[in-house]
Amino acid sequence: MGFQVAMRAAAVSLLTTYATDAGVKLQVYPARPRSIYPPTAFVDGIRESISHDTNLTQRVPKAEVIVIHGIYDSMEAADQKDAFVDGFIDWCETRYHTAGANTMLGLNETEDLPNYVPEWMPPEQQLVYYATRITLEGLALG
Repeated sequence: MGFQVAMRAAAVSLLTTYATDAGVKLQVYPARPRSIYPPTAFVDGIRESISHDTNLTQRVPKAEVIVIHGIYDSMEAADQKDAFVDGFIDWCETRYHTAGANTMLGLNETEDLPNYVPEWMPPEQQLVYYATRITLEGLALG
């Protein structure tokens, strides 16, 4: 299995298992969904840097995950987001081999998106959501 395939699968696995453990009814998708019913999470895309040395190739893919918490950023939604992100960070810290035995995976960035609009959806379905972007970074040496 390729590393990007493993990264996407690891992101879905981490979100799914964390939500189950935390009792969050989170819908999780490996790519952008056709419809959104918060709370929803999906892999929005993967970017990767690759560096080469004389005998070594280093791959560093970053999976961008969007977690949609609700329609607007009320105090209740913000509190739920904070609890989710804090818990998910801790969850990821002990599961750094989720993408494979010879790889490392870590959560290295989060960002609030209080005016997130899913631009790929038809205009009538483009609501403004309160969301979080989470970046999961992998590392493989080969």
